[in-house]
Amino acid sequence: MTTAATREDRRISPVFLGIAAVTAVAGWAVWTGFADTTGFAVFLFVTGAWIVSLCLHEYAHARTALHSGDLSVGAKGYLTLNPLKYTHALLSIVLPVLFVVMGGIGLPGGAVYIERARIHGRWKHSLISAAGPLTNVAFAVVCTAPFWLDALDGVPPAFQYALAFLAMLQVTAAILNSLPIPGLDGYGVIEPWLSYRIRRQVEPIAPFGLIAVFAILWIPAVNIAFFDAIDALLGVLGVDDLQRYCGYDLYRFWKAFFGEQNPGCAV
Repeated sequence: MTTAATREDRRISPVFLGIAAVTAVAGWAVWTGFADTTGFAVFLFVTGAWIVSLCLHEYAHARTALHSGDLSVGAKGYLTLNPLKYTHALLSIVLPVLFVVMGGIGLPGGAVYIERARIHGRWKHSLISAAGPLTNVAFAVVCTAPFWLDALDGVPPAFQYALAFLAMLQVTAAILNSLPIPGLDGYGVIEPWLSYRIRRQVEPIAPFGLIAVFAILWIPAVNIAFFDAIDALLGVLGVDDLQRYCGYDLYRFWKAFFGEQNPGCAV
């Protein structure tokens, strides 16, 4: 009985498989130019891939917690990659997607609840928190591989643009989520090493950490400096500003209906 339940707890969710399938079909449509509206195919491909990365981000937290001693993550459905099993689907999926649409940045969302009392050892707690951002780093490496490997021959421009924009989302998510701000994974990495007094003082403001980051990024000077740094990092990975910009431009497919898309990004 226990074995069957364990297998069920770890079985990949049909919801996740459906999202992955939509992402794959949309990616094929972008590559082949099959879609009548390339921008809509880019939107589906990037959004689907972004949700897949969010699922993998949270799975990494849960899987690391499982091996660190929190056996409850299986019963909660966190190992099935089902985004509907997260503690708050709005924060975990809807808000990160809205952030992409509104600002073209990959902001992380709150998701899995780890029973920290079951886990012993500071390094284990830190590793659980670090597992999510490291997943985004791995995703960014995969997305940018064709660029830094100089393997873009034969890759359609629209697909290059989509990959460039998706890479930017992964890079921004990894960087922002690694900030040592309460409520984000970066703070979770250092929290076990802080005194009990400091942790108690910080605890009440943790739920507002993500909102604070989003608000700060709306400050023009901060926004410009942040994206300059992102562009520089992507440049090191072989992705230039135009590719990233055109990816975001195509992603907002609805602008084409109003004649607002940049003609320089035509495919």
